Amino acid sequence: MVSRSCANFLDLSSWDLLELPQTQRPLPRVMTVPGIVSELEPDGEGSSDVNSSTGSHERKIIVANMLPLQTKRDSETGQLCFTWDEDSLLIQLRDGFPPDTEFVYIGSLNADIAPSEHEAVSHKLLTEFNCVPTFLPKDIQEKYYRGFCKHHLWPLFHYMLPMFPDHGDRFDRRLWQAYVSANKIFSDRVMEVINPEDDYVWIQDYHLMVLPTFLRKRFNRIKLGFFLHSPFPSSEIYRTLPVRDDILRGLLNCDLIGFHTFDYARHFLSCCSRMLGLDYESKRGHIGLDYFGRTVFIKILPIGIHIGRLENVLNLPSTAAKLKEIQEQFKGKKLILGIDDMDIFKGISLKLIAMEHLFETYWHMRGKVVLIQIVNPARASGKDVEEAKREIYVTTKRINERYGSPGYQPVILIDRLVPRYEKTAYYAMADCCLVNAVRDGMNLVPYKYIICRQGTPGIDKAMGMSSDSPRTSMLVVSEFIGCSPSLSGAIRVNPWDVDAVAEAVNLALKMSEAEKRLRHEKHYHYVSTHDVGYWAKSFLQDLERASQDHYNKRCWGIGFGLSFRVLSLSPSFRKLSIDHIVSTYRRTERRAIFLDYDGTLVPESSLVKTPTPEVLSVLKSLCDDPKNTVFIVSGRGWESLSDWLSPCENLGIAAEHGYFIRWSSKKEWETCYSSAEAEWKTIVEPVMRSYMDATDGSTIEFKESALVWHHQDADPDFGSCQAKELLDHLESVLANEPVVVKRGQHIVEVKPQGVSKGLAVEKVIHRMVENGNSPDMVMCIGDDRSDEDMFESILNTVTNPDLPMRPEIFACTVGRKPSKAKYFLDDVSDVLKLLEGLGAASSRSKPEYEQESSSSSSHTHVAFESII
Repeated sequence: MVSRSCANFLDLSSWDLLELPQTQRPLPRVMTVPGIVSELEPDGEGSSDVNSSTGSHERKIIVANMLPLQTKRDSETGQLCFTWDEDSLLIQLRDGFPPDTEFVYIGSLNADIAPSEHEAVSHKLLTEFNCVPTFLPKDIQEKYYRGFCKHHLWPLFHYMLPMFPDHGDRFDRRLWQAYVSANKIFSDRVMEVINPEDDYVWIQDYHLMVLPTFLRKRFNRIKLGFFLHSPFPSSEIYRTLPVRDDILRGLLNCDLIGFHTFDYARHFLSCCSRMLGLDYESKRGHIGLDYFGRTVFIKILPIGIHIGRLENVLNLPSTAAKLKEIQEQFKGKKLILGIDDMDIFKGISLKLIAMEHLFETYWHMRGKVVLIQIVNPARASGKDVEEAKREIYVTTKRINERYGSPGYQPVILIDRLVPRYEKTAYYAMADCCLVNAVRDGMNLVPYKYIICRQGTPGIDKAMGMSSDSPRTSMLVVSEFIGCSPSLSGAIRVNPWDVDAVAEAVNLALKMSEAEKRLRHEKHYHYVSTHDVGYWAKSFLQDLERASQDHYNKRCWGIGFGLSFRVLSLSPSFRKLSIDHIVSTYRRTERRAIFLDYDGTLVPESSLVKTPTPEVLSVLKSLCDDPKNTVFIVSGRGWESLSDWLSPCENLGIAAEHGYFIRWSSKKEWETCYSSAEAEWKTIVEPVMRSYMDATDGSTIEFKESALVWHHQDADPDFGSCQAKELLDHLESVLANEPVVVKRGQHIVEVKPQGVSKGLAVEKVIHRMVENGNSPDMVMCIGDDRSDEDMFESILNTVTNPDLPMRPEIFACTVGRKPSKAKYFLDDVSDVLKLLEGLGAASSRSKPEYEQESSSSSSHTHVAFESII
């Protein structure tokens, strides 16, 4: 069903959402043409793309939970003051673009703003900073951010399940409703400033994963990208989320989805396969998901750092002074540096225990090695954070008491807000950087360490080094952090294996200078060429490529609520008009009609596969017309089709994809193949049986013409993997046999060469031409992949020089989906209505005496007028 626009999209949901405050007045669009500021047009149809009057200037609209601004209130005047937050990723990513590129930022402010100030603040931020604040109500903000984001999504995405009440918060639908409400408010603000034909929208992180659904509904052809900065969990973890499908569909309403690593992308694709039945494929090096005719591309690229800003801090006098202080304080010592947030996932306690094992196992390290552990303030509070902090202090105290001495502490714990220059000085002085997180989306600490170890002229002078001195660095990183795959020279460790971590640290410290130099050079080359500007530019270039075909297709909005999606199909693809085909049907004299069975005449979901009386009636009506040649073309066996369709004496049947053909119930079954040619089955069956035994849930279907291995009831990932292996195996052993091996939807099929629905249709048409009954109308209706062969065949038939005239072609698929057919019908009921209309037209064209005889028949004919 096509979705209609709604004043409030959330009204379509089955549950009541929190009341959303109404914006007093829409924000003016950002001025792009001097002297012209356009207001937001009133809501129209969801499928229309509103043209903005702001000109065709292309902009990048960055949507994130927080704006890249620092907010302060003047203590004397009470006025709000805003400045750019230069440490924000959203500001730093602009380095990848020319200076005249226009960016618009949409997000919340990190300050409480009274409702009476909203309009003035909005105007100030828009005119001075190109920023649009969202102003979430306090109750929604608390439930959305601190509730659903931090207590549900964040732990889940880091593999933490609420197994017990004190181990995390259970799912609360009120918090989910607040999350959706907040995303809706963000979408309203985007709609107020966007020019959908020109602007690119880039959404950041897990706070806004259903925002794409709202935007795609309002603007079907919006150019929309999303980047996830956290891990994406495996399907076994993600599937525990009650609203899992809504979030997946939200992300799939984007054109491009970005992840830091292939592991995160692989988990997302696995979830799409297991929960939504979507398969992906690589298209010229790019991973793509076909989602209702749209290709959703997957981007895998870890984020980088802003090197220029870090080098500026390195050149500060305060950095040089602190560096000299560190040199003097730890003279003769090897420094290991750790910089982590106070977070249960950063593995600080495991790092300390590993250091304890280091001093215990490698006794010569005592008195010579110091761990500097800087703990950034916690971003969230809770019992788990307090417990982690307590354990860190207890472990630090134990290590220092056991292995320390007067004037020497093996662990220096710095638990305060450390200035940037001080961190930078520690980076530059550390002999090794240890990152031991048990789960982290990216973690840029190793990148910053590499740049600081490379140094600058100012740092070289402070350290007493010449500019051509060799640079070294050593990294020990957890294999569970996003930056690990890109640091091929680092020593990767399992943070849970504290003995292995201790051994890795020992290896790093005793490694030769030449080896350290080679590893550093390799890392520095990567980090310096893959900075934050490169990351942003690469993502938006791919977003431009992913959305370049938007206006080459027709779009329909389908689905309600958060299930909304866009169906995108060829401009020539349209619904088959009954009155159009009936008009052609009446004026033609020789018609060829080809119908699939399952999914076309009988619903695919129906457990009862026998034809209904209505289906038999309409088929009999069409077959009784001497101008018609009607064929059922199916993959089913000839015995079941012959039995089910026996009342239709004049009906032709092409069974098993055309391996068996019969022109009517009075004719014999024809086949071009002998049983002697089926020796290949003795080769195929043992191979398929071995895969069936090894793949739980798989089965083998035996046909006279083919053997089919089904894996729809097997594990999706394992079944798909086994299908690929089986395909390769069969192609190898059957290389010299006259058969083809094909992989379809959850199947691997082996059948003789030259057997397909397309070839069956060609045989029928060729026989008609030979008999002097060349068709002047050909209609073909089917619903699945095998029917695409029929569509392609009849479309090629029109160019056949053997045909005396070009027939009218009606290739029609069931369901709106990408197809080689030119037309579509929505479902089986639409197919039956169409056939009833054609049957009614046939009965009207009969001579009068035939109509009188047919009136006594028990079959009921539907009048064409009642159909249309």
